[in-house]
Amino acid sequence: MHSRIYFDHSATTPLDPRVLAAMGPFLSGAFGNPSSLHQEGRLAREAIQTARAQVASLIGAAPEEIIFTGSGTEADNLALIGAVRASGKPGHVVTSAIEHAAILETCRFLATTGTKITHLPVDPEGLVSTASLLRALQSDVTIVSVMAANNVVGTIQPIEELAHLTKLHGVLFHTDAVQAGGKIPLDVNRLRVDLLSLSAHKLHGPKGVGALYVRKGVALSPIVFGGGQERGLRSATENVAAIVGFGAAAAIAQEELAAEAARLAQFRERIARDLSQRFPDSYLFGHPVQRLPGHLSFGFRGRERELGKLLAALDRVGVAVSAGSACSAHHSGEPSAVLLAMGYDAERARGLLRLSLGRFNTQAEIDRFLEILPRAVATLTETDPPRAPRHVVDQAPLAVV
Repeated sequence: MHSRIYFDHSATTPLDPRVLAAMGPFLSGAFGNPSSLHQEGRLAREAIQTARAQVASLIGAAPEEIIFTGSGTEADNLALIGAVRASGKPGHVVTSAIEHAAILETCRFLATTGTKITHLPVDPEGLVSTASLLRALQSDVTIVSVMAANNVVGTIQPIEELAHLTKLHGVLFHTDAVQAGGKIPLDVNRLRVDLLSLSAHKLHGPKGVGALYVRKGVALSPIVFGGGQERGLRSATENVAAIVGFGAAAAIAQEELAAEAARLAQFRERIARDLSQRFPDSYLFGHPVQRLPGHLSFGFRGRERELGKLLAALDRVGVAVSAGSACSAHHSGEPSAVLLAMGYDAERARGLLRLSLGRFNTQAEIDRFLEILPRAVATLTETDPPRAPRHVVDQAPLAVV
């Protein structure tokens, strides 16, 4: 009997056994509070500092620039709310129209406190233009936040260019790199970012721990108050085991990044080639080249409303895929806000199927998926004739990426 095929690594990743082994001692005998001065406390504190250095190394940062949080979402909240509060003014946040809810909802909250919010448009491939950013920077801006890679369509943003333009105007730049961390090279000094968010569970680490890179000299106000841990920016007794796991996951990801990215890109291209041959009505979402190595989002023209049935059919036969962000799954059946922002009509915006591959996927699983998918699609009924697309990208067939 075949095991299940898990192609939803953008939602979360399985814990690497090497990470679990690193966490083990801190789930049992090594239970000390890192703030304690005795031996048990020192052992926990040293383990956190080792993990801090490992996470910093993944993105080219200094260890003291890493602040551990409870999640990538918390890191995003700290970056935006912390920067606005530290400015001493209501502030102005510029972000993209296709950010994760962790950014968009934080902006929604800030707007209720008087902060001005500007949403930058994206093109049909999901890219933010430098022209739109430059227009936004003509006014007084507190911080710009653009995600490194999109969680729904996989498009990688030109962060280095966007951050450079932002810095020319003396404005802080934050990037939500939760989807990109450990999958593509990230160097905070080359990118020139001031703040960068990460999450352990997106790179085969544990859930419940994230990190915010804070460039030396950047002022933030805390959003959690208490004992003053994490340089006063994130009070609470640290989750030592999870932080140790994050460090181990970051070290593994850094060591294996180049080889793993090449391997996953080959798998992605194999799937894209096969789908374009078997399904002439398939089409790609996102940028055809500038995308995460293991990420492929596509649709079937004229069958968009059958997506829920397709997901269920695949799940029944042992394949886990998604229709987009897991954090928006409670809006299942509604048009994707990301695709609407990219210019797709409501019909197409319901039809995205996302495959996101990871470290433990194999060639045998790719082959088996390509046998299963046509049978699952064959169970669908034809819907109304496809509507005329709003953009050329809608018409683009699924091609090798």
